[in-house]
Amino acid sequence: MIKLMKLELKKHSLGWYFSSAFIASLCSIALLVLINYVETPSEVPLRDLDEALVVVGAFARVTCVILSGVLVAKLIVEEYKNKTIFILFSYPISRKKLLGAKLLFITILTFITVFVTNLLSAGLLMLLNSYLHFIPGNADTAFLLKQLLSMLTFSVATAGTSIIPLYFGMRKHSVPATIVSAIVIVALISSHNPEFSIASIVYVPLALAVVGVLIAAWTIRNVETADVG
Repeated sequence: MIKLMKLELKKHSLGWYFSSAFIASLCSIALLVLINYVETPSEVPLRDLDEALVVVGAFARVTCVILSGVLVAKLIVEEYKNKTIFILFSYPISRKKLLGAKLLFITILTFITVFVTNLLSAGLLMLLNSYLHFIPGNADTAFLLKQLLSMLTFSVATAGTSIIPLYFGMRKHSVPATIVSAIVIVALISSHNPEFSIASIVYVPLALAVVGVLIAAWTIRNVETADVG
């Protein structure tokens, strides 16, 4: 399985994936700083550092789920659509193992990217805030440990959620449907406002992660009998 995932890494250039995640992180920080300076004192957009990190985390998850949707479309759906998956299926390796390696590759990559992106964005935001003081609140050890645990939990949940677009893409082997479904998913789980924030409720992406795992299991189970055409 590990060898198959290494082959996927060599087969596909992922420079665009990592650069997109990095640029999106910088944009999210710039946007938060800009909003805090543009708003009047009576209209504070972010009440404290905890809320600011919720928004930063939501940005990271939005970016990575959409990028993962593109990966699902490129590594799986597009290969079914173009019938190039036949080349893989001609190898003396189980179809389930081949497809499982692709899905595991996407899941692990999503987890790592979400966590690293969130960690770097949060670190940069707190560093800027220590000099500019545009967001109230202090980051002590207990606060940092709480945020680290939250990042890990949300990263795991997002990794599972990233597989859901596979279901919509595989229905008609549609690349646009795969990507659009990823956008719809992040729109549903990443909304935030001071009164109510879905982005801060970890149970929502965890529930979707379970759905993603079930979709992956269903797809792998049926791959031996699925009609590629």
